Amino acid sequence: MNDLISIAGLATSLALVGVAATISLWQRLGLHRQILWAAVRALVQLLLVGAALSLLLEPGRSLAWSWLWTAAMVAYAGDVARRRAPEFPRIMALTITAFAAAAAITLGVVFGFRVLPLEARTLVPIAGMMVGNSMTATVLAARRLVEELRDKRDEVEARLALGQPSSQAARPYVRAALRSALTPQIETTKATGLVFLPGAMTGLILAGVAPVQAVRLQAVVMFLVLASVSTTTVVVTLGLLRRVFTTDHRLLPLPRPQQTSHGSTGPATT
Repeated sequence: MNDLISIAGLATSLALVGVAATISLWQRLGLHRQILWAAVRALVQLLLVGAALSLLLEPGRSLAWSWLWTAAMVAYAGDVARRRAPEFPRIMALTITAFAAAAAITLGVVFGFRVLPLEARTLVPIAGMMVGNSMTATVLAARRLVEELRDKRDEVEARLALGQPSSQAARPYVRAALRSALTPQIETTKATGLVFLPGAMTGLILAGVAPVQAVRLQAVVMFLVLASVSTTTVVVTLGLLRRVFTTDHRLLPLPRPQQTSHGSTGPATT
């Protein structure tokens, strides 16, 4: 299986990137440079990660290095949130807290109940799935909550004027933010196996694993992602809610989203 994809095959596959760039040029989308840069950047990052994982998975390597890698991914997720949503103060700390909570729940179930063996080859990829698939949802939930509270400020302040505490006055908008962030993952979960074959299962089948075994692992990953997305979004949303209201239940001025050009770190393929 080490020769599943040769260097020549990898180089040949770059022609597919050329197809995307050519379409951009043909339709004058102005995205060809971004497409090429994204492909090169992704390839370099994947090669570096592959080299690092090769060292991490060497026989006899301490599991502590894998936990350190997991902690670094959580910290990086917080930094990505800070760069994607710089208008929200201290969102990096809030996001790190959310991912720490999600890790405690999801990794605790998967490894605590021995669904998967706790090894470097399972810990790092599973943690990566958790972080990668939840990152976009957490930022989306934060932005949607602030957008709801800002655009419906009069409604919120009317509720506050009637004597409702901030948590109760903001409840409908918290629900709207959570629904907005969770719906894409729910729809993806419903379509799994019918509309598309997810990445983890496809990779295992290509590697020669029996389809039934690949499906079982994919189901575990799918449930883990659903739980992590739910946990991180609710922690970020409720945490942000505490920061947009004063202790005496007044709604603070809310920022508008800033347009940023930072490179995206999209969700990992489940």
